[in-house]
Amino acid sequence: RESLEGRAKELEGRLAERDAEVGERDATIASLESRAAALEDDLARQRERMDEDREAEAGRLNATIDELRERLRAEEEGLRTAGLASACKVKELEDIIARGIEERRRMHEIIQELRGNVRVYARIRPFLPGDGLPPGDSTSFVSAGTGSTVHVARPGDPSEHEFKFDRVFDQSAGQDCVYEEVSGLVTSALDGYNVVLFTYGQTGSGKTHTLQGTGTGEMRGMIPRCIEQIATHKSAIEADGWSFRMEASFLEIYQEKIRDLLRVSPDEKTTHEIKVGSDGRRTVTNLAVKALDPTDQEAVDAVLSLAAKRRSTGSTDMNATSSRSHSVFSLEVLATSPGGQAVRGRLHLCDLAGSERLDRSNATGVAASETKSINKSLSSLADVFTAIGQRASFVPFRNSKLTYLLQPALSGSGKMCMFVNVSPTEASVQSPLRDESKQVRVGESYAHCRDYRVMQNGRGDEEGS
Repeated sequence: RESLEGRAKELEGRLAERDAEVGERDATIASLESRAAALEDDLARQRERMDEDREAEAGRLNATIDELRERLRAEEEGLRTAGLASACKVKELEDIIARGIEERRRMHEIIQELRGNVRVYARIRPFLPGDGLPPGDSTSFVSAGTGSTVHVARPGDPSEHEFKFDRVFDQSAGQDCVYEEVSGLVTSALDGYNVVLFTYGQTGSGKTHTLQGTGTGEMRGMIPRCIEQIATHKSAIEADGWSFRMEASFLEIYQEKIRDLLRVSPDEKTTHEIKVGSDGRRTVTNLAVKALDPTDQEAVDAVLSLAAKRRSTGSTDMNATSSRSHSVFSLEVLATSPGGQAVRGRLHLCDLAGSERLDRSNATGVAASETKSINKSLSSLADVFTAIGQRASFVPFRNSKLTYLLQPALSGSGKMCMFVNVSPTEASVQSPLRDESKQVRVGESYAHCRDYRVMQNGRGDEEGS
């Protein structure tokens, strides 16, 4: 018995030593985690300070450009009045303005790269009358956390799932607040870059509202707001002697077939294919391309109204007017200086078809086939983002019409932004999180792509073609 008691004491001593070692290791881990969090906070502050400095410098450049413009106009008026107009002096001032504009573009590009050529935002929509909530019940199963996180709570699951984005817009965020985040990317398109803005999420999560909005007031979406920004830009550069031209096209990709949303006849059966020119520019055959003056609101409204009538929608249990296709509204802008310098850029605004599960949408027949095609296409999009993020030697752009069409904006110096639209309802998180939230895979693949996107600069549009 004494031997057993001695053995027990020995084991208790060894156990105490192990507990002490574990305690020391836990303390070390906690210290390292604290240091890592502090370093992350410091890095975030450094980036914010750099961003603010660049913004301030860009503001000073814009003020200088405006001052030079006024000087030029005053100089011209003075010389005209005196009858001593001097082409040499005017040319000198024009050259100064041109250099200022070029420097402004360079600074803007630096600012956009600091913010990220690939950005992922989340937008949580508010509850709607059609959500079927009992009176007085406004329990949200999706909420914005501190900073840039989204918290998802499932019924019956005590744990919360957290997802991180570049920024999160909660239920109170208005359309103006959302557009403020992407206006810089519209400027990049005007500066000659290929840019694509996506809205993505489950059926009924608010994608089309974010992109198109309603009416002409505060509820208007990104498309009408970006056209307003382009109109302002057009007026400004034309005052400096530049010429400006904008062309618009609007198509949908329905079950991997391209349809022209600006076609004259609603029953037109024209076949459309994506072609790549020797300069790498992509065009779609037999597609209506309309010259559009962004300052002509009536003409803009007519184009958007026609496209809305042609868009493929259908009713499912998740949404009475569910978009059954991806729509791509493309604007190509060309500005030419008095000296012949041309700046050409493209802006794509893409409303992705709503992702949904067959067991929730209760789609059958053609609708079920549409749902399968939509989910397959979204998986292809995620595959492209994953390949770019992993710096793969081959990127499967050709696996879907959507990624092949948008390849110039998804590679090289192109710029991308995705809004992951989220519904706050219980029904949207009822199923297992991994299966229900297909948007999580696309969003995470997109974020992974963002982390390594700078590696694509210089790989060009030939990647994966």
